[in-house]
Amino acid sequence: MPVEPWQLQPARDTGLTPAERFRSVRRESGLLESVAQQACFSLLRIYFAIAHRLTISGREKLPAHGPFVLAANHCSHLDALVLGAALRPRHRERAFPIAAGDVFFQTTAVSVFSAIMLNALPMWRKNCGPHALAELRRKLQEERAIFIIFPEGGRTRTGSMMPFKHGLGMMVAETNVPVVPCGLVGTFEALPPNRKVPRPMRIKLIIGQPLKFAATPNNREGWSQIARSLESSVRELAAQ
Repeated sequence: MPVEPWQLQPARDTGLTPAERFRSVRRESGLLESVAQQACFSLLRIYFAIAHRLTISGREKLPAHGPFVLAANHCSHLDALVLGAALRPRHRERAFPIAAGDVFFQTTAVSVFSAIMLNALPMWRKNCGPHALAELRRKLQEERAIFIIFPEGGRTRTGSMMPFKHGLGMMVAETNVPVVPCGLVGTFEALPPNRKVPRPMRIKLIIGQPLKFAATPNNREGWSQIARSLESSVRELAAQ
């Protein structure tokens, strides 16, 4: 059987300045960034185990490899850190929390921390149009990425879940990418929006059965169906 010639492909973030690269969905991790992320999440696992007595139920339901999406309720800035800490080491290099660009990518210092330590990708809420979501959809499938997403679009200010928005549906409709519903309990009490320092409250993460939406049409009706299905699953898990 003939062997196809090996072709060198330039990195997708070639040509971007450092500032542009940190804020770009096309960003690719290098060796130093991968080491920094592994160290960061190892420390986070220790912190959550000691300070918040974190318990994780259903980790065995996570797919063995990407692409897949973790979708959870959003109560606190701790949420993405908890979900990242729950991933296996083999998952973390391709795991990207989708973070609010107007919060985590506004200044150079915060952008560097978000990109290098957390591997976060920006979602610019004021101009998040179809083009931005199409780029995330491409990255998810072609790069076998793992996204951490909060479909409410922002943190709750009351502790009660808000309705899920359609953006996630635009990324996964008519694909075989599994979406894993997750319920977070205790992060609102540990770090509500009006606090800057976490309280040592117990946190629980419940991971549900992965859902697929290959048969769901990639249109507004399909996106709404995905949002309703995921919201129902996450509400059930977060109530446990």
